[in-house]
Amino acid sequence: MKGQISIAQFMVTDVRTLSPEIEIGFAAGFLMDEGIAGAPVVNGSGELVGILTKKDCFKAALNAAYYGQWGGNVERYMTRNPETLDAATDIVSAAERFIARPYRMFPVLDEEMMVGILTRSDLLRSFLV
Repeated sequence: MKGQISIAQFMVTDVRTLSPEIEIGFAAGFLMDEGIAGAPVVNGSGELVGILTKKDCFKAALNAAYYGQWGGNVERYMTRNPETLDAATDIVSAAERFIARPYRMFPVLDEEMMVGILTRSDLLRSFLV
């Protein structure tokens, strides 16, 4: 039964993260080069402090258009306290969260530690298995 299957089986565990101190132009280029919609932002202790998406980078891009240069760091533009999923969440519950929210991805936590990321594509793939 699909409702019993955990997202832990389908999430990406080799997650590329960003630091809050990274310059925003570099971070936007990183997202583009990696072909990803966003990346979790973690502090020096490895704690999840935010998420930076391509949509967040548009704010910085508009500033660059007006002032001729990218300015600021990831911390200035990231979404703080992102919504997360627990690694034990079943795929049906996760699908309901994706339907209810505009997000393309959720960081996945296990006992408050980030263990992966679940994208819409990862979750849809779980229903096709």
